[in-house]
Amino acid sequence: MKMNPQDFVAMKGTKPIPMLTAYTCPVARSLEEAGIPVILVGDTVGMVEMGFDSTREVTIEHMEYHIGAVRRGAKQTHIIGDLPYGTDIDPETAFSNAQRLIQAGADSVKLEGANVQVIQHLVKHNIPVVGHTGLLPQTAKNFKQVGQSSEEAKKIINEAQAIENAGAFMVVLEHIPYALAGEITEALSIPTIGIGAGPDTDGQVLVINDALGLGDYWPPFSKQYAYVSKTVSKVAKEFAGEVESMTFPSNIIPLTGTNGR
Repeated sequence: MKMNPQDFVAMKGTKPIPMLTAYTCPVARSLEEAGIPVILVGDTVGMVEMGFDSTREVTIEHMEYHIGAVRRGAKQTHIIGDLPYGTDIDPETAFSNAQRLIQAGADSVKLEGANVQVIQHLVKHNIPVVGHTGLLPQTAKNFKQVGQSSEEAKKIINEAQAIENAGAFMVVLEHIPYALAGEITEALSIPTIGIGAGPDTDGQVLVINDALGLGDYWPPFSKQYAYVSKTVSKVAKEFAGEVESMTFPSNIIPLTGTNGR
């Protein structure tokens, strides 16, 4: 059964929340079969799937496309859709774009930073919001850990509290010191989801490509549970060899009475 925002809030401090990203129907279907309760269709799609240098090149149309694909694969899973760069510059613009993501299949939307007026406006209009503080990829100049100085740490604590007070039901803490993430998690009444923020958050999120080992670079705070890129390369080489030796498709037993895919 699909979980709602209240279900996730109720999990705080009682059961850790596993979250993965997905961008395609087959992967989403696999995540739902595995029992992942929440899928993030992140604007990371721009870098890990589309070859962009940053997430800033992702458009609302890109997000609609991928959210639709994920929804078709995971009909009973809570889906969070990222509002891409520049689509939440003011409350009305954010609301219009958030509606597009909801119509595409998202159950809630995520936006970066303590954009209090926007969060309040979306929540007022019945759009559940996930916040995001710490490292903010849409505006960051680099991907170094943030929050190491006392001034920076205080700013992130204040942002997290402001995000909760504005009405968000969950907040992502990205690439901050472990102790800081633990302090924020203890202070908030909504769940915190860590990525590169240590073990003391209420849940963890990984980019699916990082978890699968799909690509040629993965953040140091991620974990590779497989190395799918090597499998793809191996399959491609085997296929090419069989074509060149003319053993494919002669080694395939055809099925009668079928129309292919």
